Amino acid sequence: MLTLRAAVPVLRRAQRCVRAGVITTAAACVESSRTAKLDSRRSHSSSSTTASSVSPEEVAHFNGLAAAWWDPHGSSRLLHQMNPLRHDFIRHCLGQEEPLPGRILDVGCGGGIFAESAARLTSTTAVTAIDPSAEVLAVARTHARRDPVLQHKLHYVQASIENMTAGSHGSPDAASPSSASLSSTTGPFDMVTTFEVVEHVATDPGAFLAQCGRLLRPGGWLIGSTMARTWISWLTTIVAAEDVLGIVPHGTHDWAKYVNPDELAAHFAPGTGAACSQGTTWETLTFQGVAYIPGLGWQVVPGSEELGNYFFGIRKGRSESTST
Repeated sequence: MLTLRAAVPVLRRAQRCVRAGVITTAAACVESSRTAKLDSRRSHSSSSTTASSVSPEEVAHFNGLAAAWWDPHGSSRLLHQMNPLRHDFIRHCLGQEEPLPGRILDVGCGGGIFAESAARLTSTTAVTAIDPSAEVLAVARTHARRDPVLQHKLHYVQASIENMTAGSHGSPDAASPSSASLSSTTGPFDMVTTFEVVEHVATDPGAFLAQCGRLLRPGGWLIGSTMARTWISWLTTIVAAEDVLGIVPHGTHDWAKYVNPDELAAHFAPGTGAACSQGTTWETLTFQGVAYIPGLGWQVVPGSEELGNYFFGIRKGRSESTST
């Protein structure tokens, strides 16, 4: 039987074969489309210092999925199944010697799958979960009210990351709002998470990640997940998952907006990365590839981050640089 680790070079060879085959012309067309979209996103990001990362089209799409968000067998079932791996990766990044963070900001929280699970941890003092969709947040709030444990620890806010950094977000709405809610939703945070969000933003990903970094305390962690832009990911996440099997709603993904690990790393490069403005420094960037295996669910596949789904984690410098 082919092991998960042994499967990685096989998939890489398959990717090279596909690239060399009859769809090479299509690849050039899609890459050209991606370049045009990226240029548009960069223009959108640079046109204003407060350009929003929120895509109205993406919000409309996820509004349509809101009602079934907490159905473990529905359109969000792959997110439910991935959630334990999110926590495993966080523990992997922090190591055994560090306690789990007390204050967490979950960016693009959706219906609250990760936010709820994080708020239930005994080490967590407060989770602020933000999303631009009022419809999705309504589902999240309704579900959270079922658990009294969440009433004073989990706070949902309809806001973009730009609203948060500007301090212009609205009043928090916890599962049961308390007088401490407002102070609980302001930074800096011990950890900022953004799972399956980077590939959906309207701005250049670097601008979005820079905004996330601004809300971290020195030494805090930025942890998220996204997808590499390869033919393997196109075949698995769009052709198979959306078009053939229907396990992901059609139109959820735009392959041209996927972010390769080297592209993501460039946003944190000292001196040139978008997330390194105003003297911000970062420590080592960690990647972990994961894959959905029918019959097994989500599995960690070492080295597969260059092929499809992957987690990333990076720690903000514990002291800010004085360079400009």
